[in-house]
Amino acid sequence: MTLRIGVLGVGRIGKMHAELVARQVPGASLAMVQDINAEAAAAVAAELDVPFTTNIDELLGSGDVDAVAICSSTDTHVPLMIAAAGAGKAIFCEKPVSLDLAKVDEGLAAVEAGAVPIQIGFNRRFDAAHASVRAAVVDGSVGDLHIVRITSRDPAPPPIPYIKVSGGLFLDMMIHDFDMARFVTGSEVVDVYAQAAVRVDPAIGEAGDVDTAVVMLTHENGCITTIDNSRQAVYGYDQRVEAFGSGGMAASENPLSHTGMRRSAAGTISQTIPYFFLDRYIPSYIEEWKAFVSYVTSGGPSPVSAEDGRAPLVIGLAAWKSYREGRPVRCDEIG
Repeated sequence: MTLRIGVLGVGRIGKMHAELVARQVPGASLAMVQDINAEAAAAVAAELDVPFTTNIDELLGSGDVDAVAICSSTDTHVPLMIAAAGAGKAIFCEKPVSLDLAKVDEGLAAVEAGAVPIQIGFNRRFDAAHASVRAAVVDGSVGDLHIVRITSRDPAPPPIPYIKVSGGLFLDMMIHDFDMARFVTGSEVVDVYAQAAVRVDPAIGEAGDVDTAVVMLTHENGCITTIDNSRQAVYGYDQRVEAFGSGGMAASENPLSHTGMRRSAAGTISQTIPYFFLDRYIPSYIEEWKAFVSYVTSGGPSPVSAEDGRAPLVIGLAAWKSYREGRPVRCDEIG
């Protein structure tokens, strides 16, 4: 069986997903793309040789579409999720599901009522290096887990207009790290303490956001996770995870752009790390899609469930509350 995918929204992320489905995901084919911007939809459709539409109902009503990838702006995710569930389509939804917890619950209730498969787009779970850290926790290599450390630093800040609608660093950027904390530890977060500042660009603070943050999470199993984020790392896209326990540690490091290097009396020169997230994570996006295809066609539990989409938002909202109130915040205060 070939799973026929329709992509809703063909901005940068949606176009990337459409290209992967069309060209690099076994067992899947791109059936149609949709965007409210007809010119953008037509351009992607022409490049990938598929039909396009600006009409959501046309894509959802098509018998040639088995599943949809919701890749549009965050504020549209829940309405599209509800519509897709009503149409009986399997759902792949980019993160975050919403910036509003009540809306997330509304969308997930519709998915449950429609009994359709759903997978949330936390692609870093499928990165081979990060997954190896999780595997070392599961197989007991690190022993009793004590501390997880996650570093996530972008090479440059996003545009200010984007920051204003993104939900801020905790809900936009760090939400990936909140998911990784749950994934690596296998334990829910009960307590959140956040410290943050504007150290990169005053305009980010003027937009109501922060650009530098450290968050400490306490898990149900007693493990402590620390996360540091920065909107600007001049040396590239810095992504690292470490799990430390009674039996040792496991860690993921940044790949280099290539393995070439030079040595001299002056020292060693090696290559830079990737600068853009797509340079680092395209393989994980492909693995994410392979997992979705297998899940929809063969059944079993979702590789990244509806609850996996909800929990990081709760943690992110708790982080904002902690930062603003200067105190640790329990996740059950949020919902």
